[in-house]
Amino acid sequence: MNEADRADLELHRRVALGDGEAFEALYRRYAGVAYGLARRVTAQEALAQEVVQDAFLALWRAPEAYDPARGPFRTFFLSLVHHRAVDAVRREQRLRDRGERAANLEPPVGEDVAEGVVRDADLELRRKRVLAALDELPPEQRTVLEMAYFGGATQTRIAEELGIPLGTVKTRTLAAMRKLRRALEQEG
Repeated sequence: MNEADRADLELHRRVALGDGEAFEALYRRYAGVAYGLARRVTAQEALAQEVVQDAFLALWRAPEAYDPARGPFRTFFLSLVHHRAVDAVRREQRLRDRGERAANLEPPVGEDVAEGVVRDADLELRRKRVLAALDELPPEQRTVLEMAYFGGATQTRIAEELGIPLGTVKTRTLAAMRKLRRALEQEG
């Protein structure tokens, strides 16, 4: 262990005891190099400063996170800064993506809001009609359709789960779809 590592170890031991002066000494030793690393990863001055502040704050709050048996303090701390910088970049990207998605959800300028209301009302009406038509099906046909369309099960899987032949599942599905079509056509 070289002299710098021994000095870091002693400063860390004192920080673990709540020594503010030892913390300041570690800050003076590593703030510059930590900022340089964070700046390279984030490519943003303000974000890099935030990362360094968060890393030092984490060290102050939980000095026991550093285990001298696993390597020098410098390696531990710069690794902490690097991980936080990568997390910050990912967080910023998620925020940008979320903002872009939200921007794309807004109706284009000039679109008639009433059209959207009518569309939504029509969709709700059709949904109610389909559910009412499903309720009119015999239970064995309704079960097969629900498993296939709402549960995402294949016909083979439905046959296995219900303990019936695959041909029966196909027959029930076809009969149910025909009854649904007739019921929905009658309602317009």
